[in-house]
Amino acid sequence: MRVILLGTAAGGGFPQWNCACALCVSDAPPRTQDCVAVSADGEGWYLLNVSPDIRAQILATPPLRAGPGPREIPLRGVLLTDAELDHSLGLLLLREAGGLPVWAPDAVLGALSEQFPARSIIDGYGGWDWLPSSKVAIDGLRVSVLPVSDKRPKYARSSTEDGPWVVAYRIEDVRTGGVFVYAPCLKSWPDGFDDFTRDAGLVLLDGTFYAPDEMSDAAAAEAGAQLAMGHLPITGSLAKLRPGPRWAYTHLNNTNPVIDPASPEHAAVLDGGASLPLDGTEFKL
Repeated sequence: MRVILLGTAAGGGFPQWNCACALCVSDAPPRTQDCVAVSADGEGWYLLNVSPDIRAQILATPPLRAGPGPREIPLRGVLLTDAELDHSLGLLLLREAGGLPVWAPDAVLGALSEQFPARSIIDGYGGWDWLPSSKVAIDGLRVSVLPVSDKRPKYARSSTEDGPWVVAYRIEDVRTGGVFVYAPCLKSWPDGFDDFTRDAGLVLLDGTFYAPDEMSDAAAAEAGAQLAMGHLPITGSLAKLRPGPRWAYTHLNNTNPVIDPASPEHAAVLDGGASLPLDGTEFKL
């Protein structure tokens, strides 16, 4: 199984266009918005979330580019962890694909149909299939789902859909036994997560914030805003890491000091047994 990190930043990417905080005006490596590509054979690829940066991410990743035929593409489907705009807006940019299966939690499928009508827009461009994430079917890969949060996006606050609104994916290569867990949005360390990540070769975790009060310190955010965003800070997950899997953090917010490779927080993550891979990093499992 091949896993390529197309983007590793939270919503807005890094640096953010509307921010002049110390990090955004630094020379820290830029990052596009969180998105991953996974393949069992290196020929057919599935996207885990679809960021607004997907066009640039595809063009920067040779295995995902069109060919050999003039209209052949290697994309075979999309798995959404949630309905946040930074994880779903890219669907609109894939409208020329001619139709793909999209798997997501039921609440997410409802939100994309009613609150943010991406489904009706995209369906006009081809034969798209909208399927529950509990029934993912991919040749060569076995996919399991773990609900991790009921945090719904702002545009769907009036939705009557029951959760879960956010899930994590465990993807196993049927041939090699390699296991990849993708959990870019964790409100907490959920029940069952230790078992869900057991025997995993790679676990990609929510690294949005380093500390609980980070946004108020770095970006003059209102008190409580960070907690409402539903992301477990790295300081709350780093101590829970155990030997075995390769642990890595993604979905880094522009306020997160680990973005700076010279920061003590970056060093603390490495010392804690995890990594902070950049866009374009590939893993083989």
